Amino acid sequence: MLSTGYRRLLRPALFAAAGGDPEAVHEATLERLEQLGRHPHLVRALRRLTAVDGAEVELAGIRFPGPVGLAAGMDKGARAVTAWQGLGFSHVEVGTVTAHPQPGNPRPRVFRAPLSGGLVNRMGFNNDGAAAVADRLARAGVRRGNGAAGVPVGISLGKSKVTPLPEAVEDYLTSLRLLAPHADYLAVNVSSPNTPGLRRLQDGGHLRELVTALVAETRTLAGDAAAPVPVLVKLAPDLGDEALDEVLEVCEDAGAAGIIATNTTTSRDGLVGLDQRLVDEPGGLSGAPLRDRARAVVARVSSRSALPVIGVGGIMTADDALALLDAGARLVQVYTGFIYAGPGLVAEITARHARRQAPAGTPSLGRRA
Repeated sequence: MLSTGYRRLLRPALFAAAGGDPEAVHEATLERLEQLGRHPHLVRALRRLTAVDGAEVELAGIRFPGPVGLAAGMDKGARAVTAWQGLGFSHVEVGTVTAHPQPGNPRPRVFRAPLSGGLVNRMGFNNDGAAAVADRLARAGVRRGNGAAGVPVGISLGKSKVTPLPEAVEDYLTSLRLLAPHADYLAVNVSSPNTPGLRRLQDGGHLRELVTALVAETRTLAGDAAAPVPVLVKLAPDLGDEALDEVLEVCEDAGAAGIIATNTTTSRDGLVGLDQRLVDEPGGLSGAPLRDRARAVVARVSSRSALPVIGVGGIMTADDALALLDAGARLVQVYTGFIYAGPGLVAEITARHARRQAPAGTPSLGRRA
């Protein structure tokens, strides 16, 4: 019912707002959620309405209250980090954050593909920089082990565009040192198609050096007092099977705690009708056209590695999410599906996951009183 109302009433209004500019609507939505986050009692009240018993998940030593997180890219600067839990999300991945502030690519840089259920974006890691995001998280009271009022917070780290590839490791380390105190986990983004040369960091030698250095730094920061912050690696859906297997071996050897599969794709398969006008637009494609490939990558990662997987890509319905979980993902994240289906999608996935987790003979599981 919630998803139907969103699709029929709110989504048409949002898609028409600001002259149909997707990025302007995104900014306006973040402003509203940022305002909501300033009223923790309202967020707590919403959380009580959206929380579902029996939906808990464990990954990389972290307890998540449900299976559905907000993917990186929606809240790059952690502006609304304390509000997302009120919409039912079990965790929030902020970013991608870079060591240096950067404006990203020229506008327009976000394009809807409504007939195909997709988005093309070439944002280019626009963000305020690691120091500013760390300060914002500190002022919001977000710290490791507490997250955003108890909902785990992941932070996606990327390479600054101004940083040459040979200096990428130190660039990531700069961000890690500033942001690790506020992260329940760190996601290493080496797979965005929108920063020149970034995907070369998925090559075996580059990736081994990078992940080894980041994991070692988390251990140094933790000292003997606590376990280090888990480091997860986010992969592109465009890797072939042999390259994917090599990446998994590198991640295991380097001490990564998990895999996030997948990022957006450079393929334009799945664009239909008038959406094919976007075939030649540079950027990454997300949403329904990515569904089958994301599922295939999650299945291969799960079958070839013991590393836990967060599944991302093509989740437009609860069935899509459950299929990713069945393929081997422990958690899922949504972005494009949230834009098209609204918060009802998060609630439906969580409730159906809880019902599947319930022991035989349990009468029902539902929202907390």
